[in-house]
Amino acid sequence: MRESLFPVAAVQMVSGLSVDDNLEQAARWIAQGAENGARLLVLPEYFCFMGRHDADKLALAEQPGEGPIQAFLASQARQHRIWLVGGSLPLHSPDADRIYNTCLVFGPDGKQMARYDKIHLFGFTKGSESYDESISIRPGDNPPQVVHMPWGKMSLGICYDLRFPEFFRSQGDVRLMVLPAAFTWTTGSVHWEILLRARAIENQCYVLASAQGGHHENGRRTWGHSMLIDPWGEVLACLPEGPGLAAGTLDFSRIESVRQSLPALRHRVL
Repeated sequence: MRESLFPVAAVQMVSGLSVDDNLEQAARWIAQGAENGARLLVLPEYFCFMGRHDADKLALAEQPGEGPIQAFLASQARQHRIWLVGGSLPLHSPDADRIYNTCLVFGPDGKQMARYDKIHLFGFTKGSESYDESISIRPGDNPPQVVHMPWGKMSLGICYDLRFPEFFRSQGDVRLMVLPAAFTWTTGSVHWEILLRARAIENQCYVLASAQGGHHENGRRTWGHSMLIDPWGEVLACLPEGPGLAAGTLDFSRIESVRQSLPALRHRVL
């Protein structure tokens, strides 16, 4: 029998240059979220490291299933008996000068349950502000990932994936979408909430987005506003800026109610 209520939390961070400090910060918020009853926690993109230069990530890249960052995530999930979506971390790729930006999911027993390598790579130029993730990141070639949870399907995306509705629609009938992110202040201030609510409304499911949010040591500013959104597009929790938690409860009867009153998913004509 599926559970009807499921407490969740998004961890918001302002990650810096020290992996050890970032892991310590993440551990504090994971512990607090678990103590408050969350059974699923999501870390933000780059939770473990925000370097000064794109290539700084290469030195931290781990092999799949090995390394201190992955060991940290597994131990946290096991220690607190939670489902843990590990934001993103750098894993080795076939390219010597690029890594995979990878999201891993761990179950309450500490075992890895899913892996998703970010497919859509952010590129943006406006005045003196410029980003090109393809310089240091190799796009993933694995299909969009769906995690089979005790209560149904959960889909995974990372940051820039949010701008591609077909990416999420291709994952089928899911009850929760999770999105670790590090949206820039420039783009986040105008598009972040609109895009998140649109994904929730069009897929009639919950969306839990965990973001970087604040001024970082490397000079970058991220938008934050980690949030939980329900299938009607209502924002149930939001943390504007700074480290902390955006927490709430998934009520799966809400999904059924929304889909019954407005059966848009059944009305699709492809």
